[in-house]
Amino acid sequence: MTVKYLIRTFVFAALLLASSGSLADMRGSGDLGVIIERASGSIQIIETTNRTKLFSVEGLGDLSHASVVFSRDQRFAFVFGRDGGLTKVDILTGKIVKRVVQGGNAIGGAISQDGKLVAVSNYEPGGVRVFNSQTLEMVADIPAEYDGGLLSKTVGLVDAPGNKFIFSLYDAGQTWIADFSASNTPVITKFTDIGLLPYDGLITPDARYYIAGLFGEDGMAMLDLWHPEKGIKRILDGYGRGEEPLPVYKMPHLEGWAAAGGNIFLPAIGRYEVLVVSASSWKEVARIPVHGQPVFAMARPDGRQVWVNFAHPKNDVLQVIDVDTMSIIKTFKPGRAILHMEFTPRGEQIWVSVRDRNVVEVYDTTTLEKITELPVDTPSGIFLSARASRMGL
Repeated sequence: MTVKYLIRTFVFAALLLASSGSLADMRGSGDLGVIIERASGSIQIIETTNRTKLFSVEGLGDLSHASVVFSRDQRFAFVFGRDGGLTKVDILTGKIVKRVVQGGNAIGGAISQDGKLVAVSNYEPGGVRVFNSQTLEMVADIPAEYDGGLLSKTVGLVDAPGNKFIFSLYDAGQTWIADFSASNTPVITKFTDIGLLPYDGLITPDARYYIAGLFGEDGMAMLDLWHPEKGIKRILDGYGRGEEPLPVYKMPHLEGWAAAGGNIFLPAIGRYEVLVVSASSWKEVARIPVHGQPVFAMARPDGRQVWVNFAHPKNDVLQVIDVDTMSIIKTFKPGRAILHMEFTPRGEQIWVSVRDRNVVEVYDTTTLEKITELPVDTPSGIFLSARASRMGL
């Protein structure tokens, strides 16, 4: 080993340290995530391997109903705020890259299959706006017009194969596909009369079916994306027929839906039940009585369990369903306002936000014991960067 070689090696190492700050600070993004601090308009960036906080990022506006998607390389989080804010955050450095306020009242978003477009679903003005994911420059504005110029709230926005976005019109009872495969001028396909008041939507893990839940009636509207020419099919019609519905204090969320054991587990509106639907026939096969009105029903990645949280006033409880027996095997009571849950990619942990205690609890999903808790100011949504590789999240 020559002196010149040693000098060159030393110089290269010094330059690397200068450019990166410290070799010890270098990391991948695969085990990182974002926790929404809803009251303060801030987020925490965390890592799940050691269950620690890395950064706090402030100045993200109204996060009272916020959601997050990730760039395909998992480095950037796009945070959608209720005030219409769209914020791009570098989760490796904990810095805001850019922020735009694109509407007056937003309700979430999605990122395209190729990662180049970010779409935002708006209540006000009604419609969807689409942005370049690198620059956050708007590339398309899709007003949700119906009945001669009225504007509808848009809900259930998801990404689909072929650089498409799918969403539903709450006021109009419609589902639209916006196809960006050819250019940034989308081709819009509209499906009308899907049912009353679609409140949320989901896309199946294989990205074949889009399902909109209906608040105005018992049932759901399903679109087969392999054969959209067949139109909307109604499923679970009248699942509450003949029963008095209970008050709905918080709408169920379908995006974190559970597919497990050949079935789909869905929160029922106005009932203390989780509906079990065959993934092949789309017929109801069972109902599981639960503690309250379910909000999220989420499957562990291996499909062995479904974890359920609940709406006010029974939102201090978390229940675990065993998929094999379709029975409750564990009931936790972490505290009031359990707002969200997120499994680590391989499912060994679940992170649970407990807003009124200002903590996020972490559970071992095998032992069903609490591992730790992290202090977080009014936590709500928990979003891990592994979502970047999954459709519809």
